[in-house]
Amino acid sequence: MKTELIKSVEAPDRGFPPIAVGDTVKVHVRIVEGNKERIQVFQGVIIRHHGGGQNEMFTVRRVASHGIGVERAFLYRSPRIEKIEVLRHAKVRRAQLYYMRNLSGKAARLKERRILTTGSAPAQDDVQEG
Repeated sequence: MKTELIKSVEAPDRGFPPIAVGDTVKVHVRIVEGNKERIQVFQGVIIRHHGGGQNEMFTVRRVASHGIGVERAFLYRSPRIEKIEVLRHAKVRRAQLYYMRNLSGKAARLKERRILTTGSAPAQDDVQEG
């Protein structure tokens, strides 16, 4: 009974893709300036993902102009988030990537993790042995 009450209070699923630490994402955020409203895109690497349910949060880091790092924390279920696009997944071995703050240039790159979907693998007839 208690879980039913919690589910009724929590926001409904908005259809965002599952995200993980190390993913490069584009977060489309609704910005209100006076009486005008616009969508701003914040693209970067997720360095932190914590909480669960209604309190789920993630932090995105990007390098702005002149090599200045900018981090922004988002509530996963916030009504201000219009959509989240996952551009790539990376291999990571930590829960938080705070060490990325001290890296620059090529050292700040993460190795891509490729995810095979069903149907994308070549069929046996297509593979030639030689």
